[in-house]
Amino acid sequence: MIAKQRNVPLAVLKLRVLARRLPENHPKMAFIINDLKKREAGYKGECSIDYPLGFLEPESHFIFHDVRLQDQARFFQLDTLIMTKKFGLIIEVKNITGMLFFDHHFNQLIRTKDGVESAFPDPLIQVSRQEEQLKNWFLEHGFPAFPILSLIVISNPQTIIRTSPENRKLHFKVIHRDALPAKIKQIEHAMKESILDDKVLKKAVRVINKQHIDADFSILERYSLTEEDLIKGVICGNCNSHRLLRRHSTWFCNQCGLSSKEAHIHALRDYFYLIGPTITNRQLRDFFNLSSASAATRILQSLNLTSSGVNKGRAYSLFFDD
Repeated sequence: MIAKQRNVPLAVLKLRVLARRLPENHPKMAFIINDLKKREAGYKGECSIDYPLGFLEPESHFIFHDVRLQDQARFFQLDTLIMTKKFGLIIEVKNITGMLFFDHHFNQLIRTKDGVESAFPDPLIQVSRQEEQLKNWFLEHGFPAFPILSLIVISNPQTIIRTSPENRKLHFKVIHRDALPAKIKQIEHAMKESILDDKVLKKAVRVINKQHIDADFSILERYSLTEEDLIKGVICGNCNSHRLLRRHSTWFCNQCGLSSKEAHIHALRDYFYLIGPTITNRQLRDFFNLSSASAATRILQSLNLTSSGVNKGRAYSLFFDD
């Protein structure tokens, strides 16, 4: 069963908003778009294993997506974790096209595509570290010593996987997406003993979900940007103009003629992902290019947001769950 659903990564959500709120000629736009494409490809690759995982018996396999746990002072994040009575399985998904060569001498992954070679960090090192961190995490939370295994899943079926002849064990760790159900069954047959009973396994599921901590970060700080770099205003969802005007509780677009009573909700969502989870009347007016304090108050009060502080110091809490 799915013990933790997969959501669109926060980095993808923030980058999508940032790309829409930066001028097209901004010097960092190309870099940001490139990062967005990479992260969206990674997310697409992660989603691609949902179908093969659907062949697993739901009563005996607990599947967690995008788990972030703390091992002492360090956090570690897993694309997918499968928990059974016999073992835990970490799945690291790589959505990389071309020909992949796993170089075990220099611990790097070399991709050849269109005659160009590119080097990537060795995912074998990554999953080995994750195995140790997860083992430590279970012991720290009072669970018995428990086999933790890992697989690297190449999500694109056309990607070619190669290595040197002496690296004979690579196929135990690196597989294509469609081989995943058979590989998990192979692991299950090799593991004769159940380490966890039903009660302990269900406790582990509860504790993993309870201890999961979403990662958050300032997208502006990550790319050394400020609010002054952003396009302000309420953006038209039809023509992408950022010159919507508000009259009598309705937003109007002078460019395409669209009218909307909810365009400000999308602008608040942009503010939430770019700047932060609280907003004052003054901050709303600045971000919306709105001159009227009373109009800003009406917008904020119409959404029934929780708030703290009084008068000009009142801050309203925003929350968007995509």
